[in-house]
Amino acid sequence: MRQNGISVVRTRKHKVTTDSDQKFNIATNLLDRDFNADKPNQKWAGDISYVWTREGWLYFAVILDLHSRRVIGWAVSNRMKRDLAIRALKMAIAFRQPPKDCIHHTDRGSQYCSHDCQKILRQHGFKVSMSGKGNCYDNAAVETFFKTIKSELIWRHSSETRRKAEMAIFEYINGFYNPRRRHSTLGWKSPVAFERKVA
Repeated sequence: MRQNGISVVRTRKHKVTTDSDQKFNIATNLLDRDFNADKPNQKWAGDISYVWTREGWLYFAVILDLHSRRVIGWAVSNRMKRDLAIRALKMAIAFRQPPKDCIHHTDRGSQYCSHDCQKILRQHGFKVSMSGKGNCYDNAAVETFFKTIKSELIWRHSSETRRKAEMAIFEYINGFYNPRRRHSTLGWKSPVAFERKVA
């Protein structure tokens, strides 16, 4: 590794982002760890993570289409409230116009169990699915995305401001991850190229 200039990116301390200590609007785990989908808009998965900046934490919500692992919706905020999850969801809906019965899978966080979020999911005919309590493996595809963006972008650079971190995330998703980053699960194609091949 030294001869080739390869360095190790170490993981960082874990910060809890899921408040699952509530009993409202908990859904069954319909996904059941089956992260494969035959075509786009069959299964979506979302979650919230975080980025440290010198101004404080920036919270980051995403929605992935599990067919191609493409990021189809995302949002950032300095607070981890329900509007963060809702903005990412609304972006994905506007971009994809999903058919009824698309599975929307998340953890049991209060943001996703909120009345406002559940109302939007019902209005658009989603099948709502949630992970078991405290089980990160039930949403492994999104956890993998967060590990990837942190090791390839966030842990390599410190951001002065939340705005700079937001712009770096935007450039990573739209300039690299979706159009160019190759995935072993997609036969070493990028999410965009994989979707084009299937279409």
